[in-house]
Amino acid sequence: QVQLVESGGGLVQAGGSLRLSCAASGSRIVLNSMSWFRQAPGKLREKVATITGGDSTRYADSVKGRFTISRDYAKNTVYLQMNSLKPEDTAVYYCNSPWAREADYWGQGTQVTVSS
Repeated sequence: QVQLVESGGGLVQAGGSLRLSCAASGSRIVLNSMSWFRQAPGKLREKVATITGGDSTRYADSVKGRFTISRDYAKNTVYLQMNSLKPEDTAVYYCNSPWAREADYWGQGTQVTVSS
């Protein structure tokens, strides 16, 4: 069974940067498409970035030009580089399959808080 461990979140001022990591065990996630999601208080979970098995990427309009998804094959890890952070980026960030549903397995997430 795959386990997903997100890390790298924290408190940052508007305009700052963070890099999130998603470490996987039980599956070679770099061989599959993976996405980053976020969920703000009172909001639905939102898919913000996806990287495919062919290494193509796509982003939600809200983060396009600011966030970059990547992966390290040797470490079986997916990353999300977040630049020019805004207060509206504040959320818990998760990684998972692009097709994950709310009832599926999710990791603990990592909290990102952007102060204004």
